[in-house]
Amino acid sequence: MNVQEIHSRLKARFGDGIGEWPAPEAGDPFIQVQPTYLREACKFLRDEADLRFDFLRLISAVDWTDRLSSVYHLYSYEHHHGVTLRVDLLRAAPRVGSVADVWPAADWHEREAYDMMGIVYEGHPALKRILLPDDWAGYPLRKDYKAPEEYNGLTNR
Repeated sequence: MNVQEIHSRLKARFGDGIGEWPAPEAGDPFIQVQPTYLREACKFLRDEADLRFDFLRLISAVDWTDRLSSVYHLYSYEHHHGVTLRVDLLRAAPRVGSVADVWPAADWHEREAYDMMGIVYEGHPALKRILLPDDWAGYPLRKDYKAPEEYNGLTNR
């Protein structure tokens, strides 16, 4: 099944929770999902017999300056097809439901996106920093991040 067909299935099931089909100008095609529909859309993609997305390849995050995105790269070993979902989030309060109970691999990926970009995955079983110390200030992969001049007596000068 190709991405446009998968988009049609999601659009039929979730209506306005799925964005219109954006013919890609470059790069991989993706399907836009509204944050409140993400978890149910993911369960649908995992559980439907002709879709069966049984593997979460990656969750990545993007800083667009005016918003953040959480991006889900999925694959079906049974059907040998893949899809990418993108959820745009408010920069000031980036929150979306966790999919760690849908695909256990999301546990680490969500923690990394939280640690580096500040995206909060609601319902995550243990959302805490994974790469940086607990007392680190800020999110280093955001475009507006300013590295501290000093941390625990160490300087970057």
